[in-house]
Amino acid sequence: MLLSDKVTGGVVAVLGGLAFAYGSQLPPVPGQQIGPSAFPMVIGAGLVLCGGLIMLGIGHRFEEVAEADLASHTAPEQLAPLPAWRNWLALLPPALLAFYALVSETLGFLPTSAIMVLVASLAFGARPKLAVPLAIIAPFFINLIFLKLLRVPLPGGILPFPW
Repeated sequence: MLLSDKVTGGVVAVLGGLAFAYGSQLPPVPGQQIGPSAFPMVIGAGLVLCGGLIMLGIGHRFEEVAEADLASHTAPEQLAPLPAWRNWLALLPPALLAFYALVSETLGFLPTSAIMVLVASLAFGARPKLAVPLAIIAPFFINLIFLKLLRVPLPGGILPFPW
């Protein structure tokens, strides 16, 4: 069943409006300029904007051009079906979240997130040459953002953040 862009855009816009309304009801944190309301309100406003653009059909022409370009370069019989094991990749993100919930307190954020980034990168097709440096560097930047900007400490575990 195909839904029109007006319906899907409207649903996205309504969800964004609800997120914005919920975020605006959150109480501020004393002593901080940015409180817990900022994130849901920014995401909600972005969803309302994107939903409105989808409803107006902005960008639809780009989809048609991309589909026509793909059709001109490949014949339908040339497209090989994906292997059956690829269908199971949809379960990987929830499995990684469960892994984080189970081991992050013991192992710590840095090693846990490094394992998660490495597994996800390799499973979704990244080459080890890119996946390994990303798994080493990304957790430090994420921890830095949470610690310095958001002032939310993440689990230290066996390898606490050095500063």
